[in-house]
Amino acid sequence: MKSRVHKVLHPIAGRPMIEHLLSSLGELAPERTVVVVGEWRDQLQAALAGRAQFAVQEPQLGTGHAVQQAQAALADFEGDVLVLYGDVPFVSSATMRAMIERLHGPDDPAAVVLAFEPEEPLQYGRVIADGDRVTWMVEHKDADEAQRTCRMCNSGLLAARSDVLFELLGKVGNDNAQGEYYLPDVVNIAISEGRMCAVVVTEDVDEVAGINSREELAAAEARWQRLRRARAMAEGATLVAPETVFFSWDTRLGRDVTVEPNVVFGPGVDVADDVTIHAFCHIEGARLASGTSVGPYARLRPGSVLEEGAKVGNFVEMKQAVLGAGAKANHLTYLGNATVGAGANIGAGTITCNYDGYFKHKTEIGPRAFIGSNSALIAPVRIGADAIVAAGSAVSRDVAEGELRMVRAEQLVKPGWADRFHDAMKRKKSETKAG
Repeated sequence: MKSRVHKVLHPIAGRPMIEHLLSSLGELAPERTVVVVGEWRDQLQAALAGRAQFAVQEPQLGTGHAVQQAQAALADFEGDVLVLYGDVPFVSSATMRAMIERLHGPDDPAAVVLAFEPEEPLQYGRVIADGDRVTWMVEHKDADEAQRTCRMCNSGLLAARSDVLFELLGKVGNDNAQGEYYLPDVVNIAISEGRMCAVVVTEDVDEVAGINSREELAAAEARWQRLRRARAMAEGATLVAPETVFFSWDTRLGRDVTVEPNVVFGPGVDVADDVTIHAFCHIEGARLASGTSVGPYARLRPGSVLEEGAKVGNFVEMKQAVLGAGAKANHLTYLGNATVGAGANIGAGTITCNYDGYFKHKTEIGPRAFIGSNSALIAPVRIGADAIVAAGSAVSRDVAEGELRMVRAEQLVKPGWADRFHDAMKRKKSETKAG
């Protein structure tokens, strides 16, 4: 990946790829999760602390050798083991279940492998099978021409009972082109000993796609977004230009939501029914109640809440702020660490000055208050219900309910001054040209 970040921690839809995999795995409620780590293991151990055991593979001598490192962590475990890959993040829980169920089939397979059939088999290892009975497995580099004509490819995923898996791994050698211990060899050893092994074939090639480069990461993001957009529309949202909308892994949209072009959802967004999100908005960590409207060109940062019927217009930014029911901030406004009461109106150019260089402070604006354009509310400050702040005011003290607050310098008027100024400048310019 040419990165200082561990490969499996690179995000897809705002979530590290390994977290996508662990989420699907979680639906099977595994008794234990063991993560085999090598280089940069400190990053994984920090990211998954308390949620997994770790087994260190040092040096890295192949996939079979990697799985063998988990043996100590599973020494007293007698159940099924499912081998997954952190850089193959989109294996579905349904596919995982299918592998485990096949492992418990009446023919009692020693191992179950997951295969797929791509349009171009390329350099993938092959699964040679008769029906769903595996007859042999071979890496591409070790395959002969006849074996390479097989289109059934090995995903690398495998299921086996713990005792059988580690018994077979103990017999794996490294007499191959790479000098490594291959995990698929456990299948061939089992077959050589007269044991039956089975294959499950996924119909979705994309779910077993590995990610080994920035280009493949981008392709995985594109696939994920395409599926998420289709789901959003199937569930009742309107995406005016679907290809321009980008979701986070946890975005929630209600019914009859309209999303205009070029909208980006960061993590933690919950959108209720009947919401309109206009073009060119960025929304993260926000909750939008029913009937709200956002944008165009608005930015909602974490902690933003729009209550029912509230409206945020163009070039408005919110952070850790609540806009009450029916309240409006239509343009050119910053609301930070603020609560705005129901029905209040925030004029254009208003800012809540919430940071003094050391601490954040809160602004409270009461119901039905009117904040005139180009006002600065210097927190901590409270504006009472039905109060009016005159345009251009810098308010640093509380405003009582129903009060008008005007904080401006007295206007100075000099009649005729501008005319005399223009005349003087024109004469000076004329004399300069003449000289």
